[in-house]
Amino acid sequence: MSRLGVLLMTYGSPTDLDDMPRYLAAVRGGREPAPELVNEFRRRYALIGGSPLIAITRAQAQALEQRLLSERVEARVEIGMRFSQPSVAAGLRRLADDACGLVIGIVMSPQHSELLMGGYRRALVAARAELGAAAPDVRLAPAWYRNDQFLDAVALRVRDGLERLPADERGRAPVLLTAHSLPRRVADQESDYLEQLRETAEAVAGRAGLSRDRWHFCWQSAGHEPGEWMKPDFADLLPELRAAGHRSVLAAPIQFLADHLEVLYDIDIGAREQAQAAGMAFARIESLNTMPAFINALASIALAHEAQSVVAT
Repeated sequence: MSRLGVLLMTYGSPTDLDDMPRYLAAVRGGREPAPELVNEFRRRYALIGGSPLIAITRAQAQALEQRLLSERVEARVEIGMRFSQPSVAAGLRRLADDACGLVIGIVMSPQHSELLMGGYRRALVAARAELGAAAPDVRLAPAWYRNDQFLDAVALRVRDGLERLPADERGRAPVLLTAHSLPRRVADQESDYLEQLRETAEAVAGRAGLSRDRWHFCWQSAGHEPGEWMKPDFADLLPELRAAGHRSVLAAPIQFLADHLEVLYDIDIGAREQAQAAGMAFARIESLNTMPAFINALASIALAHEAQSVVAT
């Protein structure tokens, strides 16, 4: 019997601190990182005890498979990393070996930019070519930032996150809805992607019941490349919010779906230190990880595109 396969794809992470030069070179398109950059990222990963991203993505895959099986869908779910093992090719090979005639690829980012994320499509094309006649039909799910279950899940995390702030601040504390920063030269080519991010922020804020004056869309995790990056960064907003009389702030990523470096270091350590330096109480929403409502969203995405002819070629 032909099964439905689902392949959850994301960046990956270094195996350990010794793997950092290879990983950073892969992320940078083969350009060797400077020693000081390697040392800085080794410091960051050491502080968070290593990235849990691959383990969490595997847990998401297991939860999604069980969710699909509970719906009487004969399915197998695997993971594929773009810059580390297990690779996209390895994940697709496992699904082919498990008699999956159709595979739905889901990029673990709700918003999609072909310029920024087209590498997943190319990896799928290369993996199918490697499998040859044994390759299953592969369809890549399009951007899913409008998925109701995803938006509701993030909004619930926002409401729960506000409960972590001091009781007298919960009703007025600003919420920073963040996305991974981009070099300005890239952003100038990606107006559709920027609009997807802003629409996501508006939808989450609305579902969380936030008035327009309480939330701000901003950027985080600016890279180490030269040139201008997107503004405002959350570091720019914190002093302004404190000067306006706010004493608490909630950080809420709208793009990251699991705990990893950009959450555990950039927000939990970097943003928290900046908020405290500005004299503000700080909280972050819990990541979606294996939240049942989020797993339901992934199931709906896989099933919605099962019959579509979005072929990764």
